[in-house]
Amino acid sequence: MKYSLKRLYRKIFPGYIIELEKAISDCKTLLDLGCGSSSPIKSFSKKFYSIGIDAFKQNIYKSERENIHDKYYTMNVLDIYKKFKNNSFDCVIALDLIEHLTKEEGFKLINIMERIAKKKIIIFTPNGFLPQKEYENNPLQEHKCGWTVEEMKNMGYEVIGINGWKILRGEYAYIKFKPKFFWSVVSDITQTIIRNNPKNAFQLLCIKYK
Repeated sequence: MKYSLKRLYRKIFPGYIIELEKAISDCKTLLDLGCGSSSPIKSFSKKFYSIGIDAFKQNIYKSERENIHDKYYTMNVLDIYKKFKNNSFDCVIALDLIEHLTKEEGFKLINIMERIAKKKIIIFTPNGFLPQKEYENNPLQEHKCGWTVEEMKNMGYEVIGINGWKILRGEYAYIKFKPKFFWSVVSDITQTIIRNNPKNAFQLLCIKYK
């Protein structure tokens, strides 16, 4: 009963995971950059061949234990062009990654992603600069820059607003106000409006088709 209600709730208020899975649904091969220890793709119903890339070894170890990807490499994402050829994956994704790079590095990574992808490039990032310090002994978790809707659209990306009204969330996407359950529901309700009005969204799901 509880699971059915949760499914119904997510059908009424589809969130990030549903949007992401829909965007990737036509792809058979995937390169997941900055995959972390628990990539969202682990919950997808459709399976595909995927490779996970992360510079933090502990993340790779944890992800391997969950068997999320078919193969892994511990490396700097800016070096992936040395290992993978142009048009070698249907989709290349960077989820919660480019904000951890400098702006210059971010543009460089996007350019590399667009060369390696055959069908589409997907980027998930906060809407604007969101301060965040390192945590879990991982200095790579610090945020160094922010990205806007205009920037992404100017590079040819379709932008979808994610996680509801921007003002409701803060560092690590945590709900700012109490009671948190109530404001989480409010955030989900605002998502129905924010999806197509990404300038007011907390996060941005950016998709570029080739």
